[in-house]
Amino acid sequence: MTRNEDLSGQVAVVTGAARGLGLLLARSLARRGARVALLGLEPEELAAAAQSCGPDAAHWTVDVTDDAAMHATAADVAARFGRIDLVVANAGIATGGPVQYSDAATFARVIEVNLLGSAATARAFVPALRETKGHFFQVASLAALCAAPMMAAYCASKAGVEAFAHCLRAELAPHGVTVGIGYLSWTDTDMVRGADQDAALRDMRASLPFPANRTYPLEPTAERLARGIVRRSPHVYGQAWLPALQAARAVVPTVVTRFARRRLAEFEDRWLAAGANTRLVGAGGAAAERNVGGGA
Repeated sequence: MTRNEDLSGQVAVVTGAARGLGLLLARSLARRGARVALLGLEPEELAAAAQSCGPDAAHWTVDVTDDAAMHATAADVAARFGRIDLVVANAGIATGGPVQYSDAATFARVIEVNLLGSAATARAFVPALRETKGHFFQVASLAALCAAPMMAAYCASKAGVEAFAHCLRAELAPHGVTVGIGYLSWTDTDMVRGADQDAALRDMRASLPFPANRTYPLEPTAERLARGIVRRSPHVYGQAWLPALQAARAVVPTVVTRFARRRLAEFEDRWLAAGANTRLVGAGGAAAERNVGGGA
């Protein structure tokens, strides 16, 4: 850590912080001196996560899709710490399978948590960020750059949060608040491991061209994103090859369609034969299913 990365005196809020990327981002910001507020749905996991972020960390159990609850939490965080400088909108869930066979409620829940949850996070915390001229960081995905078959809900939600963050950046620029967007490829999280339990989805992903077929380690990915957050970079990439895909994104849909024309029928048949699982994936998805509001 360099002196320019010192966050001493600053307060960072991270949603979806009970596990995975959110937890590692919270820890990384705490190592840089920030006092961290961890938000999520799993009380026991959040308590342990907060403890790992140091004595000044605190946690709140809250559904990111509950607008009133998010506003109340923002007020609590401000009261607890006195200020808010960084907000990381990380909470997210996923499901897989062809749109034709998707469960309508599950499909909608992915959009609600990933996209509308980010909007609710911004509505709740932007007033505090305007006071400190702070930074809002939106976690997007490779899925925002490269829409993939059998991932329509997730891809649509991540493309949506990318567009949302661009809009928010312009709206907040006159007020001194900066907005960054984080992109990461398949990373070793509970969500990706949960998706890989479906053999058809796992094998389809493995058949993608290198380097998109790899699962990347979580720790260096989180550290890349954390450095971008601290620097307030407008675009931050968890893997070094993603900027090239950003530059080539105009041709990506054509390439994906050609791949799908050759291979997708096989994977769709296998997915149907295996039971057509439309549930949310991973431990975070299970927590969202247990929660009436469907947040994460």
